[in-house]
Amino acid sequence: MTVRSVSAALDTAGVDPITVEIVRNGVIAVTEEMKTNLMRTAYNMIIYEALDFTVGLFTATGETISIGLGLPMFIRGMSETVKAKLRHFETRGGIQPGDILVTNDAYITGSHLNHVTFTLPIFHEGELIAFTCCMAHWIDIGGAIGVVTTDIYSEGLQIPILKYQKAGVVNQDLLDLIAMNVRLPELGLGDLRAQVTAVTTGERRFLELVNRYGRGPVLNAIRIIMDHTEAAARANTLTIPDGVYEAESFMDDDGIDIGKRVPIKVRVEVSGDEMTIDLSEVARQVRGYYNSGITTGYACAQVAYKCLTTPTDHPVNDGSFRSLKVVMPEGRVISAQRPAPMRWWMTFPMTVVDTIFKALSGAIPERVIAGHHADLVTSTLHGVSPADGRFYIAAIGPVGGGWGAKSSEDGVSVTVCINDGDTHNSPTEQVESKYPLMIEKYELRQDSGGPGRQRGGLGAEIIVQALAPMSVNSTIERAHCRPWGLHGGLEGAGNGIALRTNGVWQEDLPNAKIAAHRLRAGDAYRINSGGGGGFGDPHERSADAVARDVVEGYVSREAAASIYGVVVDPSGQVDREQTRALRARRTAQEAEALVAPTG
Repeated sequence: MTVRSVSAALDTAGVDPITVEIVRNGVIAVTEEMKTNLMRTAYNMIIYEALDFTVGLFTATGETISIGLGLPMFIRGMSETVKAKLRHFETRGGIQPGDILVTNDAYITGSHLNHVTFTLPIFHEGELIAFTCCMAHWIDIGGAIGVVTTDIYSEGLQIPILKYQKAGVVNQDLLDLIAMNVRLPELGLGDLRAQVTAVTTGERRFLELVNRYGRGPVLNAIRIIMDHTEAAARANTLTIPDGVYEAESFMDDDGIDIGKRVPIKVRVEVSGDEMTIDLSEVARQVRGYYNSGITTGYACAQVAYKCLTTPTDHPVNDGSFRSLKVVMPEGRVISAQRPAPMRWWMTFPMTVVDTIFKALSGAIPERVIAGHHADLVTSTLHGVSPADGRFYIAAIGPVGGGWGAKSSEDGVSVTVCINDGDTHNSPTEQVESKYPLMIEKYELRQDSGGPGRQRGGLGAEIIVQALAPMSVNSTIERAHCRPWGLHGGLEGAGNGIALRTNGVWQEDLPNAKIAAHRLRAGDAYRINSGGGGGFGDPHERSADAVARDVVEGYVSREAAASIYGVVVDPSGQVDREQTRALRARRTAQEAEALVAPTG
C-alpha cells in the first residue's frame, strides 16, 4: 500500500476523528495501568524496580494495538507468542472466556526461559475481540547457574503453550510443577500472580472502553490508528535516498571460543516508501548462550526502523512495520533453532540495531547515532545470606552506559542500552538492604565518551564489595569491540570488569565474562560500562564546549589537549593562543600526510 492509497482509505473511512483520538489515548491508558499494577504487585526487584517486562494489547488475530513502554525487543516476540497460542489451540478445543494462556518457550518468545508470558483473551458478547499479554522476567526459572550453558535444556524449566487457567479454573498441577522446579518458589509464584493481575487489568479496562464507545467504533478506530502509523512510516521512509547500504561490526566472542569474534553484517535496501533489512549474513548461532529466537531477529529490524521513521508515534502498533520487509533465515545468532542456548538472548541484538544505523549513516547522517555501549552491563550474584540463612539470587545493574553522538548533539550518558528501553538500574539502597554487599563507588567514567565534534555519552564505574562469601557471574560484551564513531568521530571506551582479591586488582581478564567466581568477605569486583562513539572530527568541537567538559569532569585536561587540541588552564578557561597553535599544528600535519609519498 502506498502513502497515497493509505491516505485515500483514511479519507473515506468515515470514522469520527474524536473517537479515534479517545481510543488512541484509551489503549495507551490501558497498557499503562497494566504496567503500574504489575509493578505494584510483583515480588522481585527485577520487575518492580528494574522494570524488566512489557505489557500489551493485541487484536483478535495477534496484531499489536499498544505496547506499554518497556523492552523494545519484545515488540515482535509478544505478538508472535499470541499468534502461536491461537494456532496451538485451534485443534485443542479452542480458546474460551476465562482462559489464561502461558508459555516461556524461548523459540517462540525470542528471549530466554526467564521471560514467562501470560495471555488473556478478551471476549465481548461471546466474541473474541482482543488479547492482553504480559511478558516478565522471573529471577529464577531453575537450571544451572554460574556456568556457560550450551543447550536450552540446562537453562531451566520449559513451559510449553498451556492454559494456566481454563474457563476460570486455575491449573494447580502447573503451579505445583513450577514450584518444584524453581529455587525461589514464593518469589516465582508471587510474580506469576502479579502477571495475572496485569492481564486481567487489561481485560477489564479494555472492555470498559468498548462498553462506553461501542465495539464497532473502538475496533474500527484501532484500524485507523494503525493506518495513521503506516502512513507516517511510509512518508518518512520516502525521505531516505533509494539505495543499498551495508555495514559490519563484531562481538567479542560467544563465551566459549574466547577471543573469536562474532560478525554482525547487515544489508539495508530502500526503495520508495519501503525498506528491506536483510540479516542473512549475521553470524550463525553460536555454542555459547548469546543466541536468540527468530522473533528477536525481526525485532532488531523493527526497533531500528521505528527509530528512523516514527520514533515518537505512540501507541506502538503493527502499522509502524507494514512498510518494512525483513529477510531473516533460521539458524543465525538472532534466529537460533532448538536446542541452542539462549540465556543471554538480549546481548547481540543491541549491536545488530546499531549496525543498521551504521549502514545508513552515509544516507541519513542526521537521523542516526554512533555506536553505543550496547550491553546490559549487569552481573548476577548468588549465595546464602548470613542474615537469615536463605539462598538468594541478586542482579546488579543494568549499569547504564554511553550512547553514540548525533550529528547535532552529544550522546546521552549512563543510559540503559537500546533494547531495554525503560529498564532501570538496581537502586543502591535496595540491593544493600536485601543482600550482603556494599556499593563502594558508582560514578561517571572520565574520558569514556568517544571524542568528536559531538561527544559520545559517558559510561559509569561501579565497585561492589562482598560482605559475605558469594559467587559473581558476568556476561558483559563489547569489551574489545568498542562503540564506533561516525564521520570522523572516535570510538568510545569499551565495557569491562575487574576483580579485587586481598586488596589487589586483577584487570587483565581475556574478556568481561566471569562464571561463578567466588568472592570472600572484603573481596570486590568493578564493572565499567562503555561510552558512546563520537560524531565528526574532534578538532571541530567548540573549544568552549571542551572546556565545559573538563570543568564537569567528563574529559580530562590531558585528553582535551591531545585529542581535541584544546588547552584548558587550571581555572577552567580556554587558553586561546595555545589552542590555536595546537590545532594549526594538527592541520599542518594532516596536510603533510596527504602529500607524503606512499611508497
